[in-house]
Amino acid sequence: MSNQKINPEQGYQSILFVWFALLISQLMFLFVVFFIKPELFVFDLTRPLLGENAAVVLAFAALSAASVIASIVIRNRFLHQSVAEQNIAHVQTAMIAGCALAEVVSLLGLMLAFAFDYQYFFLFSIASIVATLLHFPRRSSVHAAAFKQ
Repeated sequence: MSNQKINPEQGYQSILFVWFALLISQLMFLFVVFFIKPELFVFDLTRPLLGENAAVVLAFAALSAASVIASIVIRNRFLHQSVAEQNIAHVQTAMIAGCALAEVVSLLGLMLAFAFDYQYFFLFSIASIVATLLHFPRRSSVHAAAFKQ
């Protein structure tokens, strides 16, 4: 994506499409677990929230929090760079990097589901979807990168 070849609206539509695809991938992870391990969707509320592997769940939760924080920091750096260099491509890079790091949370939840039969893995998926929603591309970011203020 280059400022000379693409106008800001086309760039925004492209970025929005990629963001939507990354959001849908989060939902697809839930379907994968449902078809491979449907027993995890039968909720036994008598089981503790952290399960039998509390240390692993807490470690994955800490990694998830760090990943979400990193996603926001990296996205903001790329957005500032996009304005400084007047480059729309950095806006797309910001959104993709942010969403990829947000997706790590879902992947950690999948690992808990498959490796540890963790019933509450879906909480990681919900957190990942919320983090991906935080990276929704803003038209103003594209326009700020396309035009000198």
